[in-house]
Amino acid sequence: MRMVDIIARKRDGKELTSEEIQFFIEGYTQGKIPDYQASALAMAIYFQDMSEQERADLTMAMVNSGETIDLSAIEGIKVDKHSTGGVGDTTTLVLAPLVAALDVPVAKMSGRGLGHTGGTIDKLESIAGFDVEISKEQFVDLVNRQKIAVIGQTGNLTPADKKLYALRDVTATVNSIPLIASSIMSKKIAAGSDAIVLDVKTGAGAFMKTPEDARELAQAMVRIGNRVGRKTMAVISDMSQPLGQAIGNALEVQEAIDTLRGRGPKDLEELCLALGRQMVFLAGKASSLEEAEEKLREAISNGKALQKFKEFIANQGGDASVVDHPERLPQAPFHIEVPARASGKVTEMVADEIGTAAMLLGAGRATKESEIDLAVGLMLNKKIGDTVKQGESLATIHANTEQVDDVIQKLYASITIAAEGKAPALVLDIVTG
Repeated sequence: MRMVDIIARKRDGKELTSEEIQFFIEGYTQGKIPDYQASALAMAIYFQDMSEQERADLTMAMVNSGETIDLSAIEGIKVDKHSTGGVGDTTTLVLAPLVAALDVPVAKMSGRGLGHTGGTIDKLESIAGFDVEISKEQFVDLVNRQKIAVIGQTGNLTPADKKLYALRDVTATVNSIPLIASSIMSKKIAAGSDAIVLDVKTGAGAFMKTPEDARELAQAMVRIGNRVGRKTMAVISDMSQPLGQAIGNALEVQEAIDTLRGRGPKDLEELCLALGRQMVFLAGKASSLEEAEEKLREAISNGKALQKFKEFIANQGGDASVVDHPERLPQAPFHIEVPARASGKVTEMVADEIGTAAMLLGAGRATKESEIDLAVGLMLNKKIGDTVKQGESLATIHANTEQVDDVIQKLYASITIAAEGKAPALVLDIVTG
């Protein structure tokens, strides 16, 4: 088998066999196939697309290129959730204890963030003592006994995907549905879950800018998951503005606590319920999505979800008292208001630029070597569709310095006030496969 023949077949629009895809992934991962041939194939895929079988074969070849996580020792159907990214996305912190309160095992492997704020691991480390470096034996034991545990990602999951993504990034082949879908799904499948729920974002703050592109990606990933034996569903959600009000690590932990109390931002609660009901349904804990949502709402109202969050924190060495005393989370010394310059309605919030403003404060990482300030961030006091009066606060900056003029100017440039504005729909579509 020769790589040049595989490139030619895909260039001419022919379907690659499972063996040809496996040959490519193995050879490229091991350094036997050069970058120039791999980039040629990626470009051919970009223009010629892939069949559903090719996409599934590519996904599984990348899964098998490195370590896979065996969760078979954990009882029940393990359901994982993946978001394609956004600003202020606190869903994992809410969803993990919420669905675990309904006896759905949550064996979550999360990473550190590169961008607007930290990842789930960084946010949890806002809680004093919280330990993500537990052993795999402790991880499995905690999920079996308490239904929830979170650890850091292993370094050798899907090495083929890491190598191929780096190549796509410099060869203008990132925006390819089959390559995006197989990249995301390979990591989720390698992590060992039985079922997968996807939150595919669309809008200015998302990778997929239009609902049509987001729907195409969601359908591709759901079909891959179901084809390779993982029950998969997806939600397409709006990211034309940040989710919730908090952008920043400790601030997002506090917002998650508020949401588990039933007092959080309505958009965050709505999305958590939309994703959570799919997780509960796929885990076999409800006979319909409607029944699953009723159970989730009850777990919030009766306090079981909040209690599960406390147990989760304590089980991994964290200070669970922050749930009742959130002032014990890291606190920034300066709170600076950003007053509206005019009266009217908020008509636009450029999500990724607002996220960048939080990163300027130190809430996120510009590079992998950057250190995160867990205390800093933004609280959005107005969202799209809200009425605002001149002088009223649009946002509160939580900072470790009073010199935040660059952040203030970026916020003013990212928030538009006009005569009329309407809140966008949050959940745009459900893809069930």
